[in-house]
Amino acid sequence: MPAAMPTLLSVNLNKVALLRNQRDIGLPDLAAAARTVLKAGAHGVTVHPRPDERHIRFADVPMLSAIVAEHGGGAEYNIEGYPSEDWLRLVEENRAHQATLVPDPPEAHTSEEGWNLDTEADVLRPIVARLKARGIRVSLFIDPDPAAPAKAAALGADAVEIYTGDYAHGRPLDDYRATGLAAHEAGLRLNAGHDLSLTNLGAFLDAVPWTAEVSIGHAITAEALWMGWDAVVAAYTAICSGPRG
Repeated sequence: MPAAMPTLLSVNLNKVALLRNQRDIGLPDLAAAARTVLKAGAHGVTVHPRPDERHIRFADVPMLSAIVAEHGGGAEYNIEGYPSEDWLRLVEENRAHQATLVPDPPEAHTSEEGWNLDTEADVLRPIVARLKARGIRVSLFIDPDPAAPAKAAALGADAVEIYTGDYAHGRPLDDYRATGLAAHEAGLRLNAGHDLSLTNLGAFLDAVPWTAEVSIGHAITAEALWMGWDAVVAAYTAICSGPRG
């Protein structure tokens, strides 16, 4: 069994941007939010720019890149999205440390399933190679399927991110644990995200203890309304660095 490791927390700022976009007064301040979560101990920030700019705007991407670089200390910038040509250029031009390729079309409400790595292999392989040639770590968004990591590795990916939405709604952890182990055996970095929260993150990491990174946005933003950013980031990082069951 692979050894447990501390898990990094990347804060997804989409919901902060969504709230800002409801008015034209720049509140909440996205730059201030990024600086706050990094200062509070988050290991990085995540954004998922979509073509309609309903939350993260294209103009936000370089601004946040500069803030992550300014923070230093190993902070990472993860840009998620569907790999259209516009999105790929955005990733390449803005010093992303990690590009997470997600199979959601422009009209999707949110990301709710992973890639079909059989039918999409010919599409993904050159995209993975293109991003890696720029020195960008490439992660593929997958369903909890123990067969998926080996397929992702065969496409040249560096990492996989397991979609955890079904876990948050009651799916047992057996498939997640098996998929995590398969990712480890394939030599891939293991990430996880979607509907993880203070309530369910600990149990997930107990079951999948070698998870390298979690990307959390919706729940952490909602919890910060009551707790404040400093307290909520501290609570998450305590879970991420705590002992595994």
